[in-house]
Amino acid sequence: MTEHLGPTLLVVFVVALGVTALARRFSFSAPLVLVVVGLGMSFVPGVPSVPLDPDLVLFLVLPPLLYSAALESSTLRLRENLRRISQLAVGLVVFTTAVVGLAAWLLVPGLPLASALVLGAVVAPPDAVAAASIGRRLGLQRRIMTILEGESLLNDATALTLFRVLLAAAIAPVAVGTGTMVLTGIGEFALAAFGGVAIGGAAGWLLHRVRMTLNDGVLESSVGLLVPFVIYLLAEEVHASGVLAVVIAGLYLGHKATEAGYATRLQDQAVWKALDTLLEALVFALIGLQLRIVYEGLGDDSATIVAVSLALLAVTVLARFVWVFPTIYLPRLLPKVRRRGPAMSWRVPFVISWAGMRGVVTLAAAFAIPHGLGGDPAMPGYNVVVFAAFVVTVGTLLLQGLTLPALIQRLHVRDKGAQRDVLDEAAVKQAAAEAAIGRLDELAGDGTPQHVTEQLRTWAQHRSNGAWERLGRPDEEIGEAPSVAFTRLRRAMLTAERETFVRFRDMGRIDENILRDMLRELDYEEAMLDR
Repeated sequence: MTEHLGPTLLVVFVVALGVTALARRFSFSAPLVLVVVGLGMSFVPGVPSVPLDPDLVLFLVLPPLLYSAALESSTLRLRENLRRISQLAVGLVVFTTAVVGLAAWLLVPGLPLASALVLGAVVAPPDAVAAASIGRRLGLQRRIMTILEGESLLNDATALTLFRVLLAAAIAPVAVGTGTMVLTGIGEFALAAFGGVAIGGAAGWLLHRVRMTLNDGVLESSVGLLVPFVIYLLAEEVHASGVLAVVIAGLYLGHKATEAGYATRLQDQAVWKALDTLLEALVFALIGLQLRIVYEGLGDDSATIVAVSLALLAVTVLARFVWVFPTIYLPRLLPKVRRRGPAMSWRVPFVISWAGMRGVVTLAAAFAIPHGLGGDPAMPGYNVVVFAAFVVTVGTLLLQGLTLPALIQRLHVRDKGAQRDVLDEAAVKQAAAEAAIGRLDELAGDGTPQHVTEQLRTWAQHRSNGAWERLGRPDEEIGEAPSVAFTRLRRAMLTAERETFVRFRDMGRIDENILRDMLRELDYEEAMLDR
């Protein structure tokens, strides 16, 4: 089967990208559509099984996705919501592990407590890719988006550390006592957390210095593509959290991106968006394709295991509500906390609680559990744990993912700050234009042609006026704003210039390399117009 895996994965990539394109075309959530298509394809005759390789996910897929998300995250907003994010990324993961593990131990006859807790750790970390895609499309409130994205960046480190400790106890329950397991868990978590932060911070600092000395956009982007893999592998080799190290490095480099060259920023954005689309399409398609594999492993007691798995899905969803609401409202019993401001509307924690979709990390951890092949010791209850993890993953994606858009609209938690953002943008653009004109007046000497300075002054004013015109004023005459007219006419001029360059190339008047250089200049200008 291995020799056919390469072509099969290529087909999965092609189909997944096609489904993603159709989903975006009709404004559907691409991750959810991919899961549904994968579920349907898993039982189509002739479609080969595509087992989800945990090494592929945890090393080749997870690091770049987390790194890219960290690059785009705001360290300032994450810092403002750090307490809330920590409650979810650490506290909720531990709570879910305990609650789901205890429920599985009670519901599945003969399942050891250690194996049940492994299942709890496997299903504990939500994957906010689907929630974030829905939230961005519907304009979910910025604070909720920050909390969900921050949780998804950090919770994998907590869950995977718990998973390693509990898995060791489940495989060798006699050798590992309860006290030893707790002490080992605390020690491993401390090493993973502090080691991950230290390695990620040091790597981010060093890579930023390297990036500033290269001064080559293509080379900087090439180095950037290797960063998440190198950092993840380095941290894992010393038993620190590779996930946390990648996130910390990404946050640092993203915050320092303003010091890089413009070519690097433009190219990095294009490269990482393309890679994100490719990897997300693959992993969500693979999630759906696992249905036949996990179902075939159930054996004769499939009906009971399916019922238990659905019950654990309900426990997993409810556990998030049980944790989120008290952690938000119980501290307000203290007068000091109440004086900080009014209570948060119940709509916010409700949306946060409902946006707990599980993803590929859950399935990767489940498939990483030893099942007795190749001489490895098998974990008791392997088939039950893997199938329950699959049901929780797919169930939360479909149940919560399909209903989240309606919930966001019904509870009116969409971001109302769009007008304020335009106002802030207009104000800062005006300040920037004034600074630019001031610098122009300082540098423009007697030898500078007057038409050059006037043209530069007009361009600076045009950039400043564009944001103010977007705000609009009721006493103005309704019509096309000057900046809109400028953009429309300049884009038409750029089209005419491109057509001329291409015609001269076709006539043999200019070389292909000259055409590419000219088109690149026009492309940069049009990209600025689109902004």
